[in-house]
Amino acid sequence: MYSLILHGRRFSELQKWRNLRFAVNPLQNASYFSNSFSSASGSYVSPKDGQKGKNFTVSDLVDSLGLTTKLAESISRKVKFEGKGNPDSVLSLLRSHGFTDSQISSIITTYPGLLIVDAERSLGPKLQFLQSREGASSSDLTEILSKVPKILGMRWEKAISVYYDFVKEIIKADKSSNFQKLCHSLPEEGSKQENKMRNVLVLRELGVPQKRLLHLLISNYQPVCGKEKFEASLKKVVEMGFDPTTSKFVLALRAVYSLKNETVEERVDFYKRLGFTVGDVWKMFKKNPFFLNFSEKKITQTYETLKKCGLLEDEILSLLKKCPQRFGASEQKIDNAIETFLGLGFSRDEFAMMVKRYPECIGFSAETVKKKYEFLVRKMNWPLKDLVSSPSVFGYSLEKRSVPRCNLIKALMSKRLLGSKLPPLSHVLAITDEAFLNKYVKIHDDKELVAELMAIFTRGHVS
Repeated sequence: MYSLILHGRRFSELQKWRNLRFAVNPLQNASYFSNSFSSASGSYVSPKDGQKGKNFTVSDLVDSLGLTTKLAESISRKVKFEGKGNPDSVLSLLRSHGFTDSQISSIITTYPGLLIVDAERSLGPKLQFLQSREGASSSDLTEILSKVPKILGMRWEKAISVYYDFVKEIIKADKSSNFQKLCHSLPEEGSKQENKMRNVLVLRELGVPQKRLLHLLISNYQPVCGKEKFEASLKKVVEMGFDPTTSKFVLALRAVYSLKNETVEERVDFYKRLGFTVGDVWKMFKKNPFFLNFSEKKITQTYETLKKCGLLEDEILSLLKKCPQRFGASEQKIDNAIETFLGLGFSRDEFAMMVKRYPECIGFSAETVKKKYEFLVRKMNWPLKDLVSSPSVFGYSLEKRSVPRCNLIKALMSKRLLGSKLPPLSHVLAITDEAFLNKYVKIHDDKELVAELMAIFTRGHVS
């Protein structure tokens, strides 16, 4: 595989290899999986997750960078601002080096921890070092660091320099669609950097998008550090039929690379004891490659907790086949979901029905569920039974879907064009935009009315 890149053979050869598929079920043979992740050079300053920042910081992010409140709040939860430097200083420093607000927004969204870095002692010297290097340009600096800001989290100048140059070369090659020339600038043979660069080039040739490649390149916890093991793992993932342009491809590569053969065999046997077939396990892996990483304890806990929802064993199997990501739901999260829905007036049987129809119900926060319940039931006056019949409405965006459509429905009712009774909830929310407009707007012959309805629909705010 490496020779295809290093000796300049045509992409068509990789394409042929990419189109390989298994003739047998890959999970019937645990040898299709490999061991654990390799380590890589470069240390990172990693912020602790789940810690809340001050409200003024959220406001500052919204006011200074134009971030949405939701995004700013998400960032503030991922870093602890208090006593950890001055975020304003970081923002000012980035602007002084030519970063636009759009680029800074991208940087902070990708790497919130940068906001708590000491701007004067840590961040400033790194930016100056990169700018002082021969051939450095302001446009290169801002583009590269906007795409991979975690380079600034590395501690050593050598690591910063090496990975900055790697990213720069890949971006240049992407713009010219010429990856072959990169083969002549690989780091010294046998080094970890050489392995990473070569592996990333192979992934790029296979079609993995740039944005995923660049993060793979600088991360320690990714399967791009080795050689033979990387080659074997990549071959398996391609043969399994994962599309390299999707995020699942990278997830599958991580899973295959990290799992020991014995672990795969044990997990498959355990799933079989629960009632799944080997074919079921393979299909679930295709939907959520990471699900095989869950321990038997975690799987058992999720299985037993789902029984609290009122589901029977065969219903639990059906649910998990459809949404294997639910294996990752904590006991507390499932308990909270049950409590939230029961607290809103749904019976336990109704909740069980909703989970069977739309398993994602388990994953929504209490705030999300209550907010959508208040709008659909309290404000719009749909009965609870409509939500039980169409629980997917809890997954629709309130601002982008539910509110605009409901405003239009209310307008039609006020004009006595729908009668006095609300149409079924599923007829309003559970159809495509095109179907909705055909059903409630374009059906009218009055052009002024159609224009008025379209204005209501596109305005999309709560009236």
